[in-house]
Amino acid sequence: MATTDFKDYYAVLGVNKTASADEIKQAFRKLARKYHPDVNPSNKQAEARFKEINEAYEVLSDPEKRQKYDQFGQYWKQVGQGFPGGGAGVDMGGFDFSQYGSFDDFINELLGRFGGGGTRGARQSYSYRTSTGAGSGGYAGYSGYGDFGFQDVGGATPQDSEAIISLTFSEAFHGVQKRFNLGNETIDVRIPAGAKPGSRLRVRGKGQISPLTQQRGDLYLKVELQSHPFFQFEGDNLVCEVPITPDEAVLGASIEVPTPDGSVNVKLPAGVRSGQSLRLRGKGWPQPKSGRSDQLVKIAIATPRDISQQEREYYEKIRTIRTYNPRSNLQNIRL
Repeated sequence: MATTDFKDYYAVLGVNKTASADEIKQAFRKLARKYHPDVNPSNKQAEARFKEINEAYEVLSDPEKRQKYDQFGQYWKQVGQGFPGGGAGVDMGGFDFSQYGSFDDFINELLGRFGGGGTRGARQSYSYRTSTGAGSGGYAGYSGYGDFGFQDVGGATPQDSEAIISLTFSEAFHGVQKRFNLGNETIDVRIPAGAKPGSRLRVRGKGQISPLTQQRGDLYLKVELQSHPFFQFEGDNLVCEVPITPDEAVLGASIEVPTPDGSVNVKLPAGVRSGQSLRLRGKGWPQPKSGRSDQLVKIAIATPRDISQQEREYYEKIRTIRTYNPRSNLQNIRL
């Protein structure tokens, strides 16, 4: 492609270079409707514009093509291929490429990635960023403990990629195997038991492919947990809220409390307060190295709304004989 033939695909679609995939798609659809041959019969200019719009969208809608286009401009098609300078009918703008062994050699010197005052020598280290990545099977290991939208998390080749993986509480607690389609590749990932919100799982060799070296980085899966109607996290521990009746709070009781393994009997001490937490040791979340965390049971005293006549009579009797005043310490408060 000669320099004069270079097309700014972003300008063709009327978007910025930082435009998202959705913005590019919206711009393409708007222009395609406007210049479609069915809307502009026998209009050669509209037909040419329509072809140009399709060409631009074909490149910018493909994450790998767009990354190469952004990095190498008019030479993006030649990246990773043998040097095309000797091909018949290929116009390279009159430039003599015979001194280069491959197109990558030319690009690297063109972009100043070789040292030695312009003499081709050892490569210098360099960094570049990409916006997308794609990742056939792997085992996810903790780093410290569908379709994906990828984001580069590394600076130098080979490049790592990051994606969000959404799990239910049950899947995260017990562990699960997930299968994903990533472009033309299917990846099977075994998620170990005990994944938590914010955990990053590493799948080696399934990240972004470098367009220069064809080496592949790692894929990092960031865990998000779908909300659960009963369990929540508080640090490493599981937390739940259990309602009790006023008489259970006053007299104490033995109640059943759900845990990830099933219900257990919990003894309520007499006089337990609303908001107080009881700790069930070893009944929480699996830990990466040893055992499980704790489960905290927060007590909520539930006031009944519909009571029988007999219950009402007993509550009224309790009120008349009650000696405890929970607001006695508020009597002398002033500003």
